[in-house]
Amino acid sequence: MPKLPPLPEDPLVGEVLEFVEHSHLARRYRELDARPEFPRAEFRAMGGAGLLGLRTSRDLGGRGLSLPRTGVLLFHLARAAGTTFAKLALQPEFCSVLADQGSADLIDAWFRPLLRGDRLVGNQITEPAAGSDASALEMRASRTGNHYVLDGEKTEAAFAEDADAAIVYARVAGPDARREITAFLVPQDLPGITRSRNSGDLGERWMGRGSVRYRGVELPVGSRIGEEGRGLEYVRPELTRERALLATIYLGVAWASWEETVGYVAERPAFHRTLSDHQAVAFPLVQDGARLQAAWLYAERVLTDLERGKADDAGAALSKWMATEVALETLDHAIQFHGGRGYSRDLPHEQRYRDVRSGKIAHGPSEIMLAVGARELWKKS
Repeated sequence: MPKLPPLPEDPLVGEVLEFVEHSHLARRYRELDARPEFPRAEFRAMGGAGLLGLRTSRDLGGRGLSLPRTGVLLFHLARAAGTTFAKLALQPEFCSVLADQGSADLIDAWFRPLLRGDRLVGNQITEPAAGSDASALEMRASRTGNHYVLDGEKTEAAFAEDADAAIVYARVAGPDARREITAFLVPQDLPGITRSRNSGDLGERWMGRGSVRYRGVELPVGSRIGEEGRGLEYVRPELTRERALLATIYLGVAWASWEETVGYVAERPAFHRTLSDHQAVAFPLVQDGARLQAAWLYAERVLTDLERGKADDAGAALSKWMATEVALETLDHAIQFHGGRGYSRDLPHEQRYRDVRSGKIAHGPSEIMLAVGARELWKKS
C-alpha cells in the first residue's frame, strides 16, 4: 500500500464520517448530479445531527466551533461525500449576516430553523449588471411608512426556486450613494416575486441556480437586517470567512481523488510495470500531494489568524484561489490517470472536477481574489 500523509484531525471527525456512512451521502452526492434537486431530507438530517452551523454560537443552536476546527470537519465531509453536503453544512455561515445583525424575531423565525434544517435561507447579491462589483447593485428598496417596496432582479442565485427565504441586498436612496446597500430577509412566497431556474449548470447542479424578479414586493420594516446602508459592511467579514472555509472543502474533495488515484496507479499494469513505476505518472501525483498539503497548511494558518481576530481578507482570498487551483489540477490528473473510465461518469472524478470548477467563480472569481491579494501587497498608506 502507498504511504499517504496523515489527514487533519479533530475529535468530531469520527462522528461526521459515521453520519456520512449512515446517511449514504456519498451515494446521494452522485445521484444529485444525475437527477438534480435540493436534498431536503438530508438537509433536515444534518440539522438533527448538529452538522449545520458548525461555527455558529451555542446560544443560537450551533456547535460553537472555532474556524480551524470547522475547516477540518468540512474537509472530511467533502472528502467523504463531495462538495454538496460540505456546502450545506456551511449554509448558516453563508447567512451569518442574519445571525450577526438580524433582530431577535428574524433569528427565531429563520436562522434557528435553518440550523435545524427546517427552512432554507439563500443569499441574493448578484444582478444582471452587477457581479463582482456589489457596489453597482441597481435593485431598489423604497421606504414608505412602515414598509419597504422592492423592485429589481437577482441572478445566479443558488436555490432560486427552492429557498424558503433569502437575504436580499438592495439600494435604499440616501445622501451618500456609497452607503445605500441594505440587507433584507425576504420570504420567497410573497406577492410580486417570480422565480426561475437556469437551463443547467456545469456542476453543483443540486443548487438549482436561477433568477428572482421583484416587482412591487412589500416588506415590513422589521424585515430589514441591521441598519440602512450598511449591507456591504456587514457582508464583507462573512465573505472573508466563507472564502477561507471554502478552501478546505475544495481541498477535501481533491484529496479524495488523489488518494484513490495513488492507490489505483500502484496496481494498474502498463508495459510490464505498474503505472506508479512510470515517472510521467508518479511525479505529477507526488507534486499534487505536496501541493495539497501546502495549500492545507496555508488555509489552516489563515483560519487560525481569522479566529484570533486578525483581519486577513487577502489571506482568505488567496487561500480560496490556491485551493481551487491545486484541487483542479489534482482532479485533472485523477481523470487522466484513470484513462477512459476517469473521463466517464463511472467514477466520481469528473463530477468532482465540475463541482470544484465553480470555485473559480463563486464567492469571488479568481481574478478578484488575486486583486485582493495585490491590494494588500501594494497597500497605500
